[in-house]
Amino acid sequence: MKKNMGKIDAVIRIIIGAVLAYLFYNNYITGTLGIFLLSLSGVLVITGFMGWCPLYRLFGLRTCEVKNGLTEDH
Repeated sequence: MKKNMGKIDAVIRIIIGAVLAYLFYNNYITGTLGIFLLSLSGVLVITGFMGWCPLYRLFGLRTCEVKNGLTEDH
């Protein structure tokens, strides 16, 4: 998989995922919404660390720099 997410985008996703997990584990968000947001936080953290988002690929988006036809992971 080629990266399609820039560093700033990845860091923002990881931070949002960590905040959502914190809110869930400290009972600020509970119930079905809490479980949904906890699942979303896991997806955000995983895609942030991978640097690849399946929705970006689906819609043809890319936030990482392209240098000489190669993404920043090459």
